[in-house]
Amino acid sequence: MYEWLKVLHIISFVSWFAGLFYLPRLFVYHSENSSNEHTCKTLEVMEYKLLKYIMNPAMIATWIFGVTLIHYVGFSGGWLHTKILLVVILSGYHMYLGVIRKKLIIDSSKYSSKYFRYINEVPTVLLILIVILVIIKPF
Repeated sequence: MYEWLKVLHIISFVSWFAGLFYLPRLFVYHSENSSNEHTCKTLEVMEYKLLKYIMNPAMIATWIFGVTLIHYVGFSGGWLHTKILLVVILSGYHMYLGVIRKKLIIDSSKYSSKYFRYINEVPTVLLILIVILVIIKPF
């Protein structure tokens, strides 16, 4: 059962990260096309569906399978505490993207495309740190 939980956890977080990498890219296109109403409407639908149908379920599944895995390995080791902290930060980032999506609907020129390019690096940094913690278990 433990191995299957790991498989499901990995599939879930890969799906989640795919959305975390792609949604800010859609925001870049949204902000760069703020004067084109048709393009903005299309991007709004894409952003909504990505968040609601892929990212939210993937995040929830990642948490469920991750917490279930903790049942098997125990909640010991500083690496696991740190990993969970980073996943909490990642979940907050996910929610922040949801807030931004709603703000873009109201005013698509509120943020610059450069801003979205910068915040698109957040999940990359967190992914690197989380993988290091899980594989190396430095503490």
